[in-house]
Amino acid sequence: MTAVHATRHSPRVRVWDAGVRLFHWGLVTCVASAWLLVDPRWLHRRIGYVVIGLIAFRLVWGVIGTRYARWGDFIPGPRRLIAYLAAMRQGREARTLGHNPAGAAMIVALLAVLSGICATGIMMGMDRYFGQDWVEHWHEGMVNGLLALIALHLGGVILASLRHRENLVAAMISGQKDLHDPTGPHDAT
Repeated sequence: MTAVHATRHSPRVRVWDAGVRLFHWGLVTCVASAWLLVDPRWLHRRIGYVVIGLIAFRLVWGVIGTRYARWGDFIPGPRRLIAYLAAMRQGREARTLGHNPAGAAMIVALLAVLSGICATGIMMGMDRYFGQDWVEHWHEGMVNGLLALIALHLGGVILASLRHRENLVAAMISGQKDLHDPTGPHDAT
């Protein structure tokens, strides 16, 4: 039986709930829109406010949401993250149902940078900081950092999808993943 057949017959389990998926795709839409629509400024600013709302929702959902949405379920400690990255480098990383440690670290980094972008965006509209070059430079610098993180995130999604023979993009759309690891008898928790 091929891996494709094994995947089709493996029981599916709901991993990412509607809140996580709506947050993820809403954020993708807002970030792309804000990046493309710097002008008109009023629209760019309103998109930024939606991003702030999405971040606030995700922070709360990480406490009260379903199992795989909770921070305590997937945020790794430094040792676990380093061990996972070392295993990844050797091509031996374990498959996880929810976010893997590298993905979890990326989520934290993305949320931190997005929060900084939103904060400096708000500051640029305040009398106290209006016209301050350093605020605009920090804002633009964090946007560039965000673009680099997005590229790393996409690379990680592609790598994990190929290594574990699962379509993570489809899983983030449907919320479901195969319960059993299509690449072997690893622990799928």
